[in-house]
Amino acid sequence: MSNETDISPDLMEAAWRTSSYSGGQGNCVEVAENLPHLVHVRDSKRPAGPVIRVSRAAWSAFITHLR
Repeated sequence: MSNETDISPDLMEAAWRTSSYSGGQGNCVEVAENLPHLVHVRDSKRPAGPVIRVSRAAWSAFITHLR
C-alpha cells in the first residue's frame, strides 16, 4: 500500500464513486476501481489531495472483512 500525494496522470481516467450508504453528505471516501492493477481511494472533501493505492486483492479482503 502506498500513499501518494501527487495526482498521477493515470488518475485522469479514474471513475470515482462513493458508497450508496454515504447519503450524499460529502463526508466519505471515493473509490476508483476502473484502473488496471490497483484500487485508488481518496477523501471526497479533498479530491486533489492524497490518494491511497491498494492492490485489488487487498481491497477485496478489506471489503469482505467489512461485510
